[in-house]
Amino acid sequence: MVTKADFMAPGKGSPIMRARLRHAKTGMVQEFTYKTNETVEVADVDKKEMSFLYRDGDELVFMDPKTFEQASVPVDLVGEQIGCFVAEMKCYVLWYDGDAMGVELPPNVALKVVEAPDAVAGNRVNAPKKTVKLETGLEIQAPLFIKEGEMVWVDTANLSYVSRVTG
Repeated sequence: MVTKADFMAPGKGSPIMRARLRHAKTGMVQEFTYKTNETVEVADVDKKEMSFLYRDGDELVFMDPKTFEQASVPVDLVGEQIGCFVAEMKCYVLWYDGDAMGVELPPNVALKVVEAPDAVAGNRVNAPKKTVKLETGLEIQAPLFIKEGEMVWVDTANLSYVSRVTG
């Protein structure tokens, strides 16, 4: 599974792609460099829409909304994105040879702010931010006008504030 990819076109020589890959079975991470004329075989990965139910220790429990079958996914596969999971959230679980190998979250998720310190007078230059705590325990940087009890959109890819939830 590709976890990071950077395309580089140096002034001299041919362009290359640097990729960080995680092994589907062992979880081992390796970095590879590919030239533009190289090809890579794509693994046969099943992508199944599931609903997140709850966290059970070191595992996340999901349910197939059609068959009501439940499946557990190790927390290690989601990394820092664990703070984006809320009950009944729809996401895609990626399967390879019957084993879960990752979870694809929606691009943005709405989360409630549970702790937001008051803005400090004089701290108003260059779009200042403050650290707010969300219902899942995730802490993000948000604008000073965000208050406790408000709902905010969070980008699941980089765990950053997007905007307030309106309406």
